[in-house]
Amino acid sequence: MDRAQKREAVAELNEVFANASSVVVTHYSGLNVAEISDLRRQMRAAGANFKVTKNRLTKLALDGTPYAPISDLFTGPTAIAFSDDPVAPAKVAIDFAKGNDKLVVLGGAMGDNQLDVAGVKALAALPSLDALRGKLIGVLQAPATKLAGVVQAPASQLARVLSAQGSKDEAA
Repeated sequence: MDRAQKREAVAELNEVFANASSVVVTHYSGLNVAEISDLRRQMRAAGANFKVTKNRLTKLALDGTPYAPISDLFTGPTAIAFSDDPVAPAKVAIDFAKGNDKLVVLGGAMGDNQLDVAGVKALAALPSLDALRGKLIGVLQAPATKLAGVVQAPASQLARVLSAQGSKDEAA
């Protein structure tokens, strides 16, 4: 890799760190190509990315970003998982690490907050952004649904009373 390629790689990583809402740092030692491909496929399905990085270039790219405090995690064979959804990379990385002990989650960051392994696990336990949006819409719709039911109830009760009265008159 020549200097121009290194500059380009640093600029690309710097853009990743500037735009990502969360980053998870992992060690991938011992994973074969099929396992890494499977992990990348799972990340893409969740809306996240998984990238093997060069430590020295990554540390250079971290300078000037909110993720600068995690530069000490970049030792050994490291890779990063990142996304606009803060929960997606943590959720996929933790789930994959449960099934494959060769992937080790070292920590990460979400915005200005540095996360240790327990923090990444806690982040992974949260519902995804889409699930939270669905819950919010459900909460917002519930009062309107209840209001419609309350408004409709007296009219339906009146209709039942009139129907019963009409049935009574016909029977007499």
